[in-house]
Amino acid sequence: MKLLLRSDVNGVGKKGDVVEVADGFGRNYLLPKGFAVLATRGGEAQAASMRRSRDQRDAADRSAASDIAAKLVPAVIAVSARAKAEGDLFGSVSVNEVVAAVAAQTGIELDRHSIHIDEAIKTVGTHSVSARLHPEVQFQITVEVSPA
Repeated sequence: MKLLLRSDVNGVGKKGDVVEVADGFGRNYLLPKGFAVLATRGGEAQAASMRRSRDQRDAADRSAASDIAAKLVPAVIAVSARAKAEGDLFGSVSVNEVVAAVAAQTGIELDRHSIHIDEAIKTVGTHSVSARLHPEVQFQITVEVSPA
């Protein structure tokens, strides 16, 4: 059964794709839930147009993410936090603090969901934070924590 997907379906395809699925899967799941419609010639042409625009948008997003990564990889982001004399912090540095520091020092606004702190930053010093701005663009940001 040939169907045009109206939304992303894991293991099947993305919105706008024309896919071939088993008759029962299409008839009993995809069609009743509104995830797909029967593929027609006009629908396939529309899907091809949607796919082209999605690919162009994805390429532009990937390019913008690569440009941001090129600016942030060599930069060292300075964050100040209250610390004990031994160098341990009172609490930890959060993702929101890293995002705010990046915005203040570089002018680049990042989404807090694109930043991931692997291990909690609880000491003064240099730490590495991972960022994923696009599924194909992942990089490390260097964060320098100093006592306030």
